Amino acid sequence: MAIIVKGKGKSIARKRRHLRLRKKIAGTAVRPRLVVTRSNRNIVAQIVDDGVGRTLVSASSLEADLRGAEGDKTAKAKKVGELIAERAKAAGIDAVVFDRGGNKYHGRVAAVADAAREGGLAL
Repeated sequence: MAIIVKGKGKSIARKRRHLRLRKKIAGTAVRPRLVVTRSNRNIVAQIVDDGVGRTLVSASSLEADLRGAEGDKTAKAKKVGELIAERAKAAGIDAVVFDRGGNKYHGRVAAVADAAREGGLAL
């Protein structure tokens, strides 16, 4: 059964792109999915096992230690990427599938992916 998102606008187009992307990407126990959710102010990264439907590891710019961090939004996104890689390594995860959430692979989304890659995760 196909899910159809109708309408116009930026958020509808992002949802449509995300659904199109999710047809091809799924997280497994061996290689879970790294989901990046972006708002205008904050960024959240989660590692999800779609077989069980469970979040294994998460990091957010809303956390207490990152909330007071200096720098712009891209710098905070890099810190979220480093934190998610560190937590994933502690949980025994070393390879993930990257899910950009319908956003362009640019700016803050790319900063999370690059920092996670530098932290030791294989994307």
